[in-house]
Amino acid sequence: MLTRRLGRTGHRSSLAILGGAAFWDESPETARAVVESALAAGVNHIDIAPSYGAAQRVAGPVIGENRDRLFVACKSGRHNPHGLLAQLEESLELLGCERFDLYQIHGVVDLDDLDSRAAAFGAITQARDAGLCRYIGVTGHGFGTPAAQAEAVRRFDLDTVMFPVNARLWADDAYRRDAEALLELAVERDLGVMAIKACAAGPWGDQRPPGRRFAQTWYEPYATEADVTGGVRFTLSVHGVHAFCTPGDVHVLRLALAAAEAFQPIELAEAVSAGAHAPHIFPMPT
Repeated sequence: MLTRRLGRTGHRSSLAILGGAAFWDESPETARAVVESALAAGVNHIDIAPSYGAAQRVAGPVIGENRDRLFVACKSGRHNPHGLLAQLEESLELLGCERFDLYQIHGVVDLDDLDSRAAAFGAITQARDAGLCRYIGVTGHGFGTPAAQAEAVRRFDLDTVMFPVNARLWADDAYRRDAEALLELAVERDLGVMAIKACAAGPWGDQRPPGRRFAQTWYEPYATEADVTGGVRFTLSVHGVHAFCTPGDVHVLRLALAAAEAFQPIELAEAVSAGAHAPHIFPMPT
């Protein structure tokens, strides 16, 4: 699998980042098989969080065993700095790491949310200074995320950003404007840029199927090879994006990894036009 330099971290991240949300309610045996298959495909970067159900507990042993092969990124949604640092320490233990390569403030959705997280950003900066992580960043999904992350980059000395990039969002003029402004800022400051929701098809609504299939994702993911490949190719073709996080469902993972391995860039305009009338996975702003 191709790699790209993840901004000033200097890490050559695989185009596909293994999304730990896929392990939400999986067994340790399944987690081990998935991680090992991702490593075999050339993945060298994993993103995981304590809010992802059983993910840290079931994937921790195999992550720890392969620590020297993985850029390990974790994150916290806690606002209280003492609680955040306690959660960071717990995650280090569960994932078999002495320190994280990247630690992120998780799920910043708009400017008001950002304002409420100032102490949390201070805490991860402290963690970096103390050697508990090498780099720090911010993640989030929602219409307000790109603008909020751009402001976070201006306020705090961050190394990475992670936000949604797909054809449907690029068809929304306001979102695309904010996202492209964030990407320009990332280039200016040499930040690592990671995309999420490359394989998001739409909201589940009342169509969520019964049973375990696609149970992990709160949105409906693409399910066919053509759709997954198209989504991955679009996201990785957006200028400034270094890598994408695989969808939070093990059933889609094989298709996403194959799409990353076979990646060829595309022109964006046709995909944006085709996706303009698709539903958004999160509510429109009011």
